[in-house]
Amino acid sequence: MKAQRISKIERATPVTIIVNGQEIQAHAGESIAAALLAAGQRQISQNNKSSAARGYFCGMGMCFECVATVDGIPNVRTCITEVAPGCIVDTSS
Repeated sequence: MKAQRISKIERATPVTIIVNGQEIQAHAGESIAAALLAAGQRQISQNNKSSAARGYFCGMGMCFECVATVDGIPNVRTCITEVAPGCIVDTSS
């Protein structure tokens, strides 16, 4: 069986978003969660009672594990919210 060659993934226009006060590169059309994962951020929040780290779970908007404050709006599901140039994401709230 002949191995298939995997082609390079083409990404859209780069944009900058602000996450917890730091700029990260994202790409137009991708979700905030995808941008955070690409930037190496695996933790999105903490458990309210135990302070245990919480990460991404379903990635399709069915659960609420990936919520963050986006542009001042709390409890935004980052896995289904598209990046916007200059958007401000706070994962600590």
